[in-house]
Amino acid sequence: MAQKSSPRPPAKGGKPTSRLTAIISTVVGVVVLAAFVLQQLGVIDLEFGESGTEPQSSPESGSSDVDQARQQLEEIRIEEENDPPGYDRALFPHWDSGVEDNCSTRQVVLLRDGEDVQTNDNCQPVSGSWHSPYDGETFTDAQDIDIDHMVALKEGWRSGAHAWSTGERQEFANDLDSSQLWAVSASTNRSKGDADPANWLPPLESSHCDYVVSWIEVKHKWDLTADPEEETALREVLSGC
Repeated sequence: MAQKSSPRPPAKGGKPTSRLTAIISTVVGVVVLAAFVLQQLGVIDLEFGESGTEPQSSPESGSSDVDQARQQLEEIRIEEENDPPGYDRALFPHWDSGVEDNCSTRQVVLLRDGEDVQTNDNCQPVSGSWHSPYDGETFTDAQDIDIDHMVALKEGWRSGAHAWSTGERQEFANDLDSSQLWAVSASTNRSKGDADPANWLPPLESSHCDYVVSWIEVKHKWDLTADPEEETALREVLSGC
């Protein structure tokens, strides 16, 4: 039987490449050791590329909206409230018909903000559920839901809308492009009335940040003023968001 051959020992003196490898390894070791010592002494900084590899911290959920609201608040004119006579809701034609297909503005909001909403041929919801963000209640009858104007029509009047044309007031009252229209419980909507955040905030405290962010967005979009007490209330809520 043939015997297995054992590995042949290197020639005396070793191969030149092996000797070179050993020398390089020694040099590298010395350099690494020296660099470590210098780092400990504070002479050099070995944290190469750290700024490029560490993930940047991301903002907390919703903080971008809050930051935007803070910026928008700085751009809103702060003036004492002006409430000229002559206000009437009829000056703000609302719940336009035929906004989407044969749906009115109110019906569009009910469809948008509800869950599993079914409608009849006239676009009137006949089933579904609606969560009211002002108080946290859920309703299954659309008649229990009001569509709240975030900035109430009379508050808009006091803040500058008295100088608008009827067409502009109609656009404001039916604004589906901003967060002006909210599906909420009828009780909270009627409790709010035409108050601003200095005099009314939703009973559900966890909704306050969303509420003032929306309030500021609407006033900013429509170039409406805020009075000093209103500004103070808005800043106080934002400081906790």
